[in-house]
Parts: sequence; C-alpha cells; structure tokens
Amino acid sequence: MARPPFLVLRAAGTNCEIETAWALERSGADPRTVHVGRLLESPDLLKEARGLVIPGGFSYGDDIAAGRILANQLKHHLAPALAEFVERGGLVLGICNGFQVLVKTGLLPGRYLPRFVQEVTLGWNDSNHYECRWVHLECLPSKCRFLPPEGTVLRIPVAHAEGKLLPGKQGDEKALEREGLAPLRYVTPAGESPAPFPWNPNGSAGGIAALTDPSGRILGMMPHPERAMLPWHVPGGGRPQGEEIFRRMVALAAG
Repeated sequence: MARPPFLVLRAAGTNCEIETAWALERSGADPRTVHVGRLLESPDLLKEARGLVIPGGFSYGDDIAAGRILANQLKHHLAPALAEFVERGGLVLGICNGFQVLVKTGLLPGRYLPRFVQEVTLGWNDSNHYECRWVHLECLPSKCRFLPPEGTVLRIPVAHAEGKLLPGKQGDEKALEREGLAPLRYVTPAGESPAPFPWNPNGSAGGIAALTDPSGRILGMMPHPERAMLPWHVPGGGRPQGEEIFRRMVALAAG
C-alpha cells in the first residue's frame, strides 16, 4: 500500500517537527517537513497531501500570544487553500502549539461557516506557569474520525503554559461536548472526572484536552502523542498510546 503524503508545518520557534515527522513515518505515512514561508509561496503543496500536521513548540516565540502569529499567517494568506484542503477530505492535526494555532485561525471548533472565525481560545494555565507531566485522557463520544473508541483512556504527556480552554461564553464547554466536538477529557488515573490539578494540568473548562470540527477530520490536542511512541517513552513501561492516534490518522488518510 502506498504511503499517504503528509505535510509537517514548521515556523521559527517550532521544535517538535522532527519527532512528529518520525511518528508519521513510523505509522505508515510519507511525511515532508515544510516551512510556512514555502507553503505561503506554493499553496498548491496542499493539493499533493492527504494530511497536514502542525507540531508543537513556540512558533515565533509565542509573541503576542501562543500560536497567534502563525495563525494569522494561515488565516490571512492561506484560508482558501486550507478550506479546499479540508473540504476535499484532507486531515489536519494540531499538537500543543499547533492546537493553539488551529483555535486562533477558527478552524477549531469550526462550527460556523464561513470558516476562520475564532470561537474559543487557550489561555494561561491556572498555575500561571509551564506544566510538563503525563496525564490520562478519556476518549469521549465525538465526531473525530481517527481517535480510539469512546471510553478508551490514553496516557500521554503534556508540556505547555497556555493550555486552558476558555469557551466563547459561559457553559459553552457543555455544548462542545454535547455536539461531539470535545473528543478528549482529562481524568484521574482512576478514570474519574472532573479531574483536579495536577491531572487537569491547566484548569481547562470541562477538563477538555482537545477539540475536533463537525467533519471530524480536524483534531487539535494539547498533549503530545509524538512523545508516547515507544515503550521506553512511557514511565514504568507499557504500551505507548500516542502511536495509536498517528496510526489511525494515517490509515484514514490512506483510505
């Protein structure tokens, strides 16, 4: 079977593109790392890809706000190409800083058309500093097409300072979950919710750790699945569960 082509987008300050591309390759994709400047010059690169991944890091030093500058580049210069990419079935994954980018472009949760209207944001952790630890994530009933089944609990690390989901209005986190747009929730090691700190590392509303769009083909998540790919990545050993997300995404892209 041919490996589906993926683009891994990088910008100044991105620092997880190498391991993200490796995770995709290990999962059966044919990844190509591309600088945002190159994509701005040649938006048709998206026509050659089945998937787009925006990895973690600190794009443009998180100046102004985390992910804001890269989000503005995509929103104001690549919106038509990105909309066409998604509408023809392309898959998008944003990890940590990439999640922040997708939220600030308006691609997530993407409930309204035209696209690219920001609905929610990701603010500073309640602790007011960077949090780096392994967390437990419950897969909720959702529209996302490449996550494990409902009820699966994943153990994956987080590493962020601005990961607290702030809905556009009070109580909107419940609507996001009800609409199937909140596919992952922080839980305790025993699977209990709501999870207090440190199991919810940022105070995110409703414990939401990820968002998807109504098509289920766009996923943004704060935890780093590319850091849970091998048994020796996992504290105490065990099955690396980040790999399952990449494998499911690549299999869907392969069709």
